[in-house]
Amino acid sequence: MSKVSYLTEEGLQRLKTELEHLKSVERPAISRQIAEARDKGDLSENAEYEAAKEAQAMLEMKISRLEGSLANSRILDESMIDISRVQILNKVKIRNKATNAVMEYFIVSESEADIKAGKISVNTPIAQGLLGKKVGDEVQIKVPSGVITLEIILISR
Repeated sequence: MSKVSYLTEEGLQRLKTELEHLKSVERPAISRQIAEARDKGDLSENAEYEAAKEAQAMLEMKISRLEGSLANSRILDESMIDISRVQILNKVKIRNKATNAVMEYFIVSESEADIKAGKISVNTPIAQGLLGKKVGDEVQIKVPSGVITLEIILISR
């Protein structure tokens, strides 16, 4: 049984676009590479052919994974998200109690995570430590560099 993934409308559209690109652009390109390598003669000693076949297998695996993700995705209505406690699709402003640094993260599904855009996966240690907490709560979260104490300042959509 596959794991259900909760996405925003934007995230779902991005996955569909990527899948369409893989099927309509990447797949035909690899097929052409295989045909060109096949035309060069003896397949048993043709490194180009082997590399193209391997690339094709990797592409098909990626397409299959994306199709599985899409089949098990559910769109969350952002307007219905409760902001009294931290949950997926919440924007959370937190303060590191040791350094007084303030950070803001948007908690999203694994496939939508983009740390540069401030979107962290619901499966990260920080998001896991924040889930279910309220404004004013202090949480201790174990991260690779040790344990940090964070205070929740604001929860929004």
